[in-house]
Amino acid sequence: MTTLPGPVSWTAPGKGVWARNFRLGEWLPDPMTPLFADWLLPRIETGFLDGMEEDVRVRVPFRYGSVNGWYFNSPPIPKPRTVVPLILRSRGRLPWFLVNVILRTSSNPAAAHRTVLHALEVKWREQLLPTYRNIVSDAEREVGTASPARLVGLVDAISRQAGMHLWSLAVVGGSAWKMESALAGFWRKELAGPLSGIPESRLGHQVLLRGLTGTPAEPCPHAVYSLDWYHPIASEVGGAGLTVAEESGADVASALNEQRSQAEAAARSVLFDSPGMLTRFDSLLTMTRYYAAVREEQALHLSLGWPILRRCAQRLGEHLVSTGAIADSQDIHFLTLDEMLGGVHHQGRDYRAQIDHRRTIWHDQRRLNAPLIIGEPVRFGGEPGRIGSDPVANAVEAARTSFEYPENAIIGHPASTGRASGKVRVLERLEDASSFQAGEILVARSTAPAWTPLFARAAAVVTDGGTLAAHASIVAREYGIPAVVGTRDATRRLHTGQHVTVDGGAGYVDTGTPQG
Repeated sequence: MTTLPGPVSWTAPGKGVWARNFRLGEWLPDPMTPLFADWLLPRIETGFLDGMEEDVRVRVPFRYGSVNGWYFNSPPIPKPRTVVPLILRSRGRLPWFLVNVILRTSSNPAAAHRTVLHALEVKWREQLLPTYRNIVSDAEREVGTASPARLVGLVDAISRQAGMHLWSLAVVGGSAWKMESALAGFWRKELAGPLSGIPESRLGHQVLLRGLTGTPAEPCPHAVYSLDWYHPIASEVGGAGLTVAEESGADVASALNEQRSQAEAAARSVLFDSPGMLTRFDSLLTMTRYYAAVREEQALHLSLGWPILRRCAQRLGEHLVSTGAIADSQDIHFLTLDEMLGGVHHQGRDYRAQIDHRRTIWHDQRRLNAPLIIGEPVRFGGEPGRIGSDPVANAVEAARTSFEYPENAIIGHPASTGRASGKVRVLERLEDASSFQAGEILVARSTAPAWTPLFARAAAVVTDGGTLAAHASIVAREYGIPAVVGTRDATRRLHTGQHVTVDGGAGYVDTGTPQG
């Protein structure tokens, strides 16, 4: 880590487009601490590739790196000389897998479900998740008395299994946004016009997805704000901020059910005389709803091992404190893996000056306005140039209910339809949740399952990061509140107490006053 002399450069670590907002980036709303970047992150990525190899018989790593401390990743750039060997190594499974998971998920979700996705979901439920739970359970019995060397082994095993879970989440739960894109396109082409006279139509296709996923209102103890294990988890924060008020949400749920049922009945009426179109509508709707729920369920369990990981780090930190290597157990997060191991195995190490320097840099990095995208597109083979349509951008634009924006709007992804006005509450940490008041607009860098109780009190949600299938998007629909994600910098352009209007269908925040 180096100092941050201005101006700060956001140069991509390699060829192609690099995103802060996808894969693990959605789970890392802050710059990474050194020990996470140097230890947990590579182990998680290894587990991801192990999961890929089990299902596809090859390992094709995503590229990832740190730019000014922030996580960015990019898909591999296929090169002609490497594609054929990969196909041969997979014994033909790679192209079969790509066709079904990428192409058919968007064009024929039911076929993708039958061919590959459902089997992978069953594997997750019956194999990957139970294995993850067993590893965590075994570690819970050991962590209190484990030697430093054994603690390192526990961290390696848990983070690798989390990576395998991440692979399943990326493939199975990650299909949700592709399916929603197909449903949005169908709505716009076949239903938006004929349904323009009913009130529910102003909400677009997302009216069909509201109030459905059954997300638990109370956070699981292992729910996280960030996968970077430096940050506390839900069970450590607790308090009124992460507790749902006792008053029932039955009235809201009933209203959402009625609204959804009316829109669905109206759509079926329009398609009644076209059996083929009605069948496709039924298929798109069923699959989109199903995989949105699966996605959030898988996301909820991704951090299952984080309580134990935090305890392992705490115990290793306490060991380093006892040897004089660091001043506080939390300081361990500002060491590299080699430094941590050196402090464990050798007496006389003193990292206190380095830690103070790195912590200062990390706080400086947190104040940076990190872009969502850096780099330039490349063609097949790695040469500069555009690579055709962007499926993510296409999904976003298909979901928009309007392309007209107020003059001073902050524009993002239309994550959950509807409009709401209220006062902004910018939250930077999970520990600040107790300040959030009912009826306020939650503004955060991103949300993860630990934030779920706040949605029951929020008028709307706005995040810097996120996608159509992000936690904020899916849970906002569950509660029937507007959400705009992927704004890049809403947490910097908005301030607590400011009055704004959020249009989750069009995907903007109307600030009402000029923004810098």
